[in-house]
Amino acid sequence: MQNEKESSLKNKKIALGVCSSIAIYKAAELTSRLVKLGADVSVVMTENASKLMSPRIFQTLSRNRVCVSMWEEISDWKPEHISLAESIDLLLVAPATANAIGNFANGIAPDMLSTLYLATKAKVLIAPAMNCDMYSHPAVQSNMKTLEDRGVEFVETQTGMLACGRVGAGKLADVDVIIKRVEEVLSK
Repeated sequence: MQNEKESSLKNKKIALGVCSSIAIYKAAELTSRLVKLGADVSVVMTENASKLMSPRIFQTLSRNRVCVSMWEEISDWKPEHISLAESIDLLLVAPATANAIGNFANGIAPDMLSTLYLATKAKVLIAPAMNCDMYSHPAVQSNMKTLEDRGVEFVETQTGMLACGRVGAGKLADVDVIIKRVEEVLSK
C-alpha cells in the first residue's frame, strides 16, 4: 500500500457509510487506513450499526464527529446531510446491507445515510456484505443493477465462510481491495 506522501487519497474528502453488518469491524480498519493515507473521513452510521459498534471508535479513528441521526444538534445552519453531500469527493458505503442498497435504489430515505446518498452528486462506491442467499436474491441483484445503471460502482464481494456459518458470496471485500477500488474511482 502506498505511504501517505504518495497517496492519491491525500486531502480527498470521503464520507464512509457504515451499515449494520457483522463485517462492521472491517469498517473500523478501513477508516484508520484511509486516514493514514491522508483522506479526510467523515463517518455516517445507521442507527442499527451504532448498536453493533460504538460511534466513538469511528470518531477516534477518523478524527471527525460521527453522524448517526438526522436529529442531532448541528453547528451550521445548513442541514448536515446537505453540507456533507456538497463537500465530499466520494461516498463509500462499507459494509452495505441489503436494506441500504434497497433504500438507495428506490429513493427511500429513512436515515442520515440514505438522505446523504440522495443529496450528493459525488461518486458513490458500495461494498456489500450479507448472507449469500440475501446477496443472490433477485430483489438485491435488481437493486444493485438499478444503482449501477445510475453510475454507482460496487466492490465485488468475496466468497468464503460467512458469519452465519454458510459458505458463499456476500462476504465484505478485504480492506486492501476496497482501498484499491476507492483509488480507482477517485482517479477517474
